[in-house]
Amino acid sequence: MTETRSFTLIPRTYLDSVLQLMGTRAMEEMAGVGWAAVAMSTAANIETLTGRGFLDPALATATPGDLFIAVEATDSAVAAEATAAAEALMFAARSQRASTTAEAPTSLDDAIALQPSSNIAIISVPGDYAALEAHKALAKGLDVLLFSDNVSRTDEIALKDHAKLRDRLLMGPGAGTAMLGGVGLAFSNVVSRGPVGVIAAAGTGAQEAMALLDRWGVGVSHVIGLGGRDLNADIDGRMAEMAIEYLNADEATDVILFVSKPPAATVVSKVLTLAKNTPMVASFMGADTAIDTPPGVIVTDTLEGGVVAALGVLGRTPPDTTSVRGPSVAEATARLSPARTTIRGLYSGGTLCYEALVLLGRHFGAVHSNIAIDKSLHTPAPAHSSILLDLGEEEYTKGRPHPMIDPQARVELLEEAGRDPDVAVIVMDVVLGYGSHPDPAGVLAPICQRIMAGGGPQVVTYVLGTEGDPQHYGSQVAALVEAGCIVTETAARAALVCAAIAARSPEIATVDL
Repeated sequence: MTETRSFTLIPRTYLDSVLQLMGTRAMEEMAGVGWAAVAMSTAANIETLTGRGFLDPALATATPGDLFIAVEATDSAVAAEATAAAEALMFAARSQRASTTAEAPTSLDDAIALQPSSNIAIISVPGDYAALEAHKALAKGLDVLLFSDNVSRTDEIALKDHAKLRDRLLMGPGAGTAMLGGVGLAFSNVVSRGPVGVIAAAGTGAQEAMALLDRWGVGVSHVIGLGGRDLNADIDGRMAEMAIEYLNADEATDVILFVSKPPAATVVSKVLTLAKNTPMVASFMGADTAIDTPPGVIVTDTLEGGVVAALGVLGRTPPDTTSVRGPSVAEATARLSPARTTIRGLYSGGTLCYEALVLLGRHFGAVHSNIAIDKSLHTPAPAHSSILLDLGEEEYTKGRPHPMIDPQARVELLEEAGRDPDVAVIVMDVVLGYGSHPDPAGVLAPICQRIMAGGGPQVVTYVLGTEGDPQHYGSQVAALVEAGCIVTETAARAALVCAAIAARSPEIATVDL
C-alpha cells in the first residue's frame, strides 16, 4: 500500500517525451513503487497530480517550463531511491556532454556556436515559448521543424510568413514527421532514397506513405510536414505552397505525393494548381475524388490509393494489397459466436484512425469515435456500438506518454475490449520508427493471443514500418502472426478486413481503393 507521495520540481528544465518515459519506467520497475511520473508541469499534468493527492506547495508555482518527478511508494526511502534513479538515467546524456565540452548549450545561439554547420532546428518546447524560439531559428537562416503544439493560429500565420520571407521551411506546429535529404526527423521511419517527394499535413499519414514506398521498392526523396492546420482556410496552405515549390525544383523528385485530410475548398484549388513541373498525386482522405483537377494531378481518397497512384505514374506495379498474413478472413470469422458483431479500434496514429472511419462508414456502418467525422457519432457511444479511438488525443495522453512511445497505454483498453461480449474484431496499428517503442509487438502480442485463445474477439493489426527501422518490420509482423493476429499490407486493408469479419461479408476485404 502506498504510504508516501514524493514530488520533486526541477525549474526551467525541459526533457523530451522519450526521456520522460525512460525516467518514469525506471521508477515504476522498482520494488515498492506503486505509481510514478516524469513530465512537464502543464496545467493538465498538475491537475492529475492534485487529483492523486499530491499536496506539495511547489505545485502552486510550477510552470510549463518546469520538469517534475512524482512518486507514490511504500516509504520515503523507496521514493528517494526512485527519484534518484530517474534523475541519473534522464540526465546521463547531458552529464556526458558536459564532461566533453567546455559548456553545454543552453540556448539556440549556444547550440549554433557549438555546431555552426547546422541548417535545421527541431523545436520541442512548451507551446507558450515555441513561437518565439521558431522565430529566432528562422532569423538565423535555419529551416524549422516545429514539433511543439498549442501554438496559436495567429502565431502560425506569422511564423509561416516569416519563413517565406527568409525562404525557409516552417514545418508545423505539431509536425511529428519529416525527412530532408535522407535524414529522418522526429517520428520518422528509415526509408530508401527514391523519386517520390511526400508533403503531409498528417504525421502518421506521412509515415504510412514513406513506409509503403520503401517496402514496395520505390523510395522517397524528401518528406515535408506541414502541421495539421496548414490546409485550413485561415492558414491558407502557406507552407504547402512553399513545399510544392521546393519539390518542383528538386531534381531527385519525379512525383509529388500530397497527404492530408480533406483541405478547405479554397485551399484545394490553390494547392492542385501549383505542381506545374512535377506530376502530383493528392491523397485527401475521404474527399470527393470527382473534383476538377489540372493536367498531371490525380486525386485519391485513401493513403493506399495515393501510394498506388504514385507508383502508377512511375510505371511501377504495387503488390497485392489484399493479401494478409496469419489467419484468413474466413478462418477468423468461423471462430466467432453470432453475438459478436461490433468493432473496437485502438489507434496510436490519428491519421490512420481517421482513414479507418472513412472506410468503415462506407463499407460497414455507423462507428463512433473520439475524432468522429460525423459529430453525431462522437463518443461516448451507446451500448452495443462499434467504436474507434485515437489514443493520441489529449484525453488519453494526459499525464502519460503517447501510445507510439509507450504501448502500455493501450493494454488496459485492449483487455477491456477483449472482455466485451459484443466485440467481434479489435483493430490496431503498430507504428515503428525513430521515437517509437523498441518492441511494441512484444508488449501487445501476448495479450492479443490470450484474448483470442479465450474465445474473445479476433485481432487485426497493421504494422507501419520498414525493415530498416530499429524495431525491424519483419520481426514485429512475425510476433503478431505467431500470436494469431491477422496482419494486413496497409492500414486501409486493416479497416476493411475487420469490417469483413464483423459483417460476415468477406468481399469487403478486397474492394477496390
